[in-house]
Amino acid sequence: MQTAGSAWTAGSARPAPAGAGGTLPEPPTPAVRRRTARGLLLVAVALLLAVAHQARPAPYGDRLVLHARGEHPQDTPLPSRPPLRTTGATVEAYDAATGRARWTYARQGHRPLAVLPARGDAIALWGDGLVTDTTRRDGSAVRRHRALPGTARWLADHEAAGVLRLLGDGMLAVITPERVAVYRVADGDLRWILPARPGCRFAPARAVRHGAVLLIARPCPAEDRWTAGLVAVDDLGVVAPHRAPLGNGQRGERHGAEPPRPGKVVAPPR
Repeated sequence: MQTAGSAWTAGSARPAPAGAGGTLPEPPTPAVRRRTARGLLLVAVALLLAVAHQARPAPYGDRLVLHARGEHPQDTPLPSRPPLRTTGATVEAYDAATGRARWTYARQGHRPLAVLPARGDAIALWGDGLVTDTTRRDGSAVRRHRALPGTARWLADHEAAGVLRLLGDGMLAVITPERVAVYRVADGDLRWILPARPGCRFAPARAVRHGAVLLIARPCPAEDRWTAGLVAVDDLGVVAPHRAPLGNGQRGERHGAEPPRPGKVVAPPR
């Protein structure tokens, strides 16, 4: 029999450590082992989902990078309307005093053709026919994406001259050969659409502003009347005598005594 101070000899068995009260701990039951395995599996699945979410590409290929955060003292407000420019494959807001970029916005595989400042918005037209609206002050978010179907080939040939035009009361006109679509800048709401007449096509690069009215060239080879080659629009739609506005009745969109029409409106070709 071993004494308390004696050493264990080779091959002798050590006693298992005793649990509380000097008794050996009981092994986990099969039910406990199953619950533990399920818990570990759930944790592993959650980690895999988190990694997959981080690796998922951003919608529309968006890549928005903030550069100027932390460069301004806390008590110095950022300018609300920094200048904008396109630089290669990005839209960029920059500091007018230093020329340094404040934020840049890119879309993977696409390049911006034009950028249009509109109060707190940076509206850009891209080569694949997408129109985007980025928060202009700090570039914190891309708020909207609007597609122009079937325009990518035309944009590749004609670039973007005249496609983006601001109208009165915070309206954005997007002019393509087939149609004029007008959106409200504040929320991106589509207000009205004017299709080109059969046999005619709008020419965005040949649009000029006259006061609150935008005159858009609309060549019509089959028409002899010179008036068929020109259309006048403003934020309410086609300018014509005794017209009813094409807006959907929001405040500030009434024109004269005519009541506004409800809903989004497609204007008949004129």
